[in-house]
Amino acid sequence: MAVSDIIAEMAANPLTGGLTLTGGEPFYQAAGCAQIAAAARESGLDVWVFTGYTFEELADRADAEPDVKALLELADVLVDGRFVLAERTLSLKWRGSRNQRLIDVRKSLAGGSAVELIEN
Repeated sequence: MAVSDIIAEMAANPLTGGLTLTGGEPFYQAAGCAQIAAAARESGLDVWVFTGYTFEELADRADAEPDVKALLELADVLVDGRFVLAERTLSLKWRGSRNQRLIDVRKSLAGGSAVELIEN
């Protein structure tokens, strides 16, 4: 599906409260996902990105890969880390395994290290 078509559908839906980018791996398609995330942010929507990478892995790649940097900077929340079957749980919100984290991306980028969201 064309990025422009996805953006148009998102804009046309009055019930849209946010954008969630998830698997496949959004950072394998960082350029297109960043365009969609930018349109979401311009519309005042929150942007969550689910990834198998860790925040640290993406931050290390960001300087050499502008599309990765753009998508990371447009995210409000990053749900990071690979799903690990041995760590599987149904007790955590938004995550499938205990090793995965909810990262506040803005605070993390500003501080230079991962800042986890406090779960209520």
